[in-house]
Amino acid sequence: MPNNKGRTTLKRKKRAGNPMAEYDQLPQILRQWVAEGMLPWRAKSVQSAYEKALVRTGDEREALKELNALQMTLVAKDAARIWGADHPHANRLKNVVNA
Repeated sequence: MPNNKGRTTLKRKKRAGNPMAEYDQLPQILRQWVAEGMLPWRAKSVQSAYEKALVRTGDEREALKELNALQMTLVAKDAARIWGADHPHANRLKNVVNA
């Protein structure tokens, strides 16, 4: 296997710096979220998304809910492109768009 990125249509970016050091600098709440996540988030990306959600919601739990929703949208988008509209995760995207 040439790499461990799997089959995805989501954008990939080359990293500069030390990804583990960046991860270690995240707040505990975000390190735990990333560790349990479905996607390989970059520390900078998750920090930025969380800070924006925290400003909008004013609450850590609500900000994490927004991160979860963002992640599920990305998973649904990728599932629809790779496995088709009938994939269970692809249907979640329809629900998010129609909500």
